[in-house]
Amino acid sequence: MENRKSWKVLFPTILIVNVGLVVMMLASARPDDSKVVVKNETQFKAVYIPKKVGFAGEEMPLDRFDVKEALDRELLSNAYFHSQTIRYIKMAPRYFPIIEPILKKNGIPDDFKYLAVAESGFNPRAVSPARAVGFWQLMEGTAKDYGLEINKEVDERYHIEKSTNVACAYLKDAYKKFGNWTSVAAAYNRGMTGIQRQMDRQEQEDYYDLLITTETARYVYRIVAIKLILENPEKYNFYISEDEKYPIIPTKEVEITGSVSSFSDFAKQQGISYKVLKDFNPWLRENELTYSGKKRYWVQIPKL
Repeated sequence: MENRKSWKVLFPTILIVNVGLVVMMLASARPDDSKVVVKNETQFKAVYIPKKVGFAGEEMPLDRFDVKEALDRELLSNAYFHSQTIRYIKMAPRYFPIIEPILKKNGIPDDFKYLAVAESGFNPRAVSPARAVGFWQLMEGTAKDYGLEINKEVDERYHIEKSTNVACAYLKDAYKKFGNWTSVAAAYNRGMTGIQRQMDRQEQEDYYDLLITTETARYVYRIVAIKLILENPEKYNFYISEDEKYPIIPTKEVEITGSVSSFSDFAKQQGISYKVLKDFNPWLRENELTYSGKKRYWVQIPKL
């Protein structure tokens, strides 16, 4: 009997304690209203378009809606192609110092260095589906017409300095024909004959008034978009510090004075690997070189 009485007294007490514990647990599980949850959302915005834009000293007619929208398209394509554009920003300090003096020496506006970027993306080994080759994407016939050597062992379209000089010669010839640099840039993509044919057909002389293939219609705008971003990367939300950019690798010139039976052995003699030799001299297409004595060759050897 006494046990039953004790149980009747303890049971309500135990029940009240358990209910209290459950209430405390539920209360502690509620979110703290004092904490503010901040959502970190990526925002995509329209790109910055300057009020005035020029290419090679010639102003782009941005007062025309079609011109402004075409430039906007290329700016969007490049500003939001982050991996490619970051690489362009990093590569520019390595290659621009090579081609800028050559452009200047030949009287070609400095802005044409951005044409080279549009053509090859800073890749000296670039090859297009049409078999245009190198930094300036030269076709074999054009390159030979302007004096470059192309054969099984050597293809000077891959030689940055020599191909830049040939590109300058072509650009000067195009300027003699068209009289303005914008049409010259378009002709580099479409060919002088192709641009002249459309000018005659449409009775228009201004690039911005021509109805031409999509690639050429976008070409000058793409060059200008690359120029705007590389000149002012922060305007387009690219923040690359100087120490993140690729430096110039110092090199020395070594003359080849006879036939080379193995560039693997030649590279070892220079204290570098075959891979490094070919990286700095992509115009050497085989493992050997026949030397006739009629032409002199120099290779770039990095000072590693």
